[in-house]
Amino acid sequence: MLPMTLSDHLRSLSPRWWIAGGAVLLLLVLTLGWMLGRAGVEPSVASPAVAKAALPAAEGPVLPLPVADVKSREKKRFARADRDDDGLIEQAEYLANRKKAFDKLDANGDGRLDFAEYAVKTVAKFAGADADNNGRLTAAEFATTAPKPRVKKPVDCPPVMAEAD
Repeated sequence: MLPMTLSDHLRSLSPRWWIAGGAVLLLLVLTLGWMLGRAGVEPSVASPAVAKAALPAAEGPVLPLPVADVKSREKKRFARADRDDDGLIEQAEYLANRKKAFDKLDANGDGRLDFAEYAVKTVAKFAGADADNNGRLTAAEFATTAPKPRVKKPVDCPPVMAEAD
């Protein structure tokens, strides 16, 4: 038996496949046309001049907007880790915070943590939540162990005043 050619294979497809393929092709053409048509449409964002005009006029002197250095956050983090201010972070400096946390947990100072030392905060949290001191937590007692939600610090920004043109 001879292998089927592409034209033989296409002739053997049922009309349902031809209809489905045509529908998919039509959808692709319509989507492409829509996307190309949208390329020339400008977004409906107000220009800076319109945005400034929409701001209410504030009283007092016009203060310049603060300019933040893009890398200032990373520079501060680097400066905290670079304990000797030599512009390089050595391994001892990098691990210093971990060492401090480890030393707080190592109650007997032997340089090793046993499970009781490791779990001291969890044990204390359980004991604090166990109101009736029976060694078991009810649903209400367990609910008191949930982490507290972080409070977002309010941002105090001065009002922006429109510039006189």
